[in-house]
Amino acid sequence: MVNIIKIAARNLRRYSRRTLLTSALITLGVVAVLLFISITGSFKEMMVGQITDSMLGHIQVHRKGYLASIDNLPLNRNLNQKQVAKVEALLKDINAVESFSMRIKLGAMFSNYTETTNIRLNTIIPEQEVKTVPLLPDRIIQGPQKDVLLQKGEILVPELIAKGMKVKVGDTVVLVANNKDGSVNGKTFTVSGVLEGISGPGGRDGAIHLDDAKELLRIDGVEISEIAIRLKNIDQLPKVFSRLKAGLEPLRDKNDKPVFEVHTWEKLTPFYNIAKMIDLMTFFIKIMLVAIVLVSIMNVMIMAVYERINEIGTIAAIGTLPGKIMALFVTEGFLLGVLGTTVGTVISLLSIWLINAAEITFNFGRQTDLLLAPTIGAGDVITIVLIVIAISVLASLQPAFKAARMDPIAALRHV
Repeated sequence: MVNIIKIAARNLRRYSRRTLLTSALITLGVVAVLLFISITGSFKEMMVGQITDSMLGHIQVHRKGYLASIDNLPLNRNLNQKQVAKVEALLKDINAVESFSMRIKLGAMFSNYTETTNIRLNTIIPEQEVKTVPLLPDRIIQGPQKDVLLQKGEILVPELIAKGMKVKVGDTVVLVANNKDGSVNGKTFTVSGVLEGISGPGGRDGAIHLDDAKELLRIDGVEISEIAIRLKNIDQLPKVFSRLKAGLEPLRDKNDKPVFEVHTWEKLTPFYNIAKMIDLMTFFIKIMLVAIVLVSIMNVMIMAVYERINEIGTIAAIGTLPGKIMALFVTEGFLLGVLGTTVGTVISLLSIWLINAAEITFNFGRQTDLLLAPTIGAGDVITIVLIVIAISVLASLQPAFKAARMDPIAALRHV
């Protein structure tokens, strides 16, 4: 086998121009794929981090059927004290959970005494919320910096409403809401800040203290619309999600109906479709790489067989077995693949290092000067390398098989 490798390497050196061009094409494909994976992966990670760390959390627990009717923000599907205690006990037993936050979500009428509009409200316990969605304070674009995100009697107004109704920090506003029994109640609040707008229904989401919500809705005891959960490492999401589903979703109420439903952030936001689109684009880029390698290697090997017909006839005539002739050409394809992937991987890793060293920034929506920090895992690099080498070998099989089946006499007569 060592001799075959030596002969294959010598044959590649004999046709150095063709070898360099083919290797350069493979190298270009590898560099394009690895850089695309690293940059889009960085963008996807940043996007997911912004969504989960500023409003959603990684996982949410609701009462069964709540998510299907979440547009109406139903109050009759809240979790009661016993159900909340069950979730808390389970979460405290999972080491991967960093924090969790209790919320009541409701719809209300927002008035500045001259105009009235509808508003969606996240009612929160500030200490819990900041731990669960640590980027939430960064969304406050107007208002003084405070140690406490939100105090009782204060409201964070969404930018959309603040601009439309000309509401400023320090203004007094009124919220009017119906509780689950249909009775109406109102409460005055002081605007403590304006929340940066986000796309989707969340663009009309404000925030008040959970105790204020209980007073506004005349809630006695514990009622919670959702429990948002943050993990220490998002890579643990599948494991924790499975454990929560196994621990909560089988539970039934006295009517033998399921009590809980558990969802990851992916089911809670349309931004997940963008993440899936990035994954789909990455898949098609990999397909393009396969096509480049396949066509390049097959073209080179077909030409190699055609140009060396007399040589093939000679080595066959002196007793070289067809299997060894086939192995010779397959090895040439293998070495081309190894050469292209090696150079491509080195260039890609060097380029990623240079991009990080340059500290390139970009804007995403209203957020400016976000740092482009491409990274790529060893698993992705190994996968691409193995794919390219495997395709190189496969592309060599047909020309190699043709060479091995040549009749020595006919090959020697070829001009």
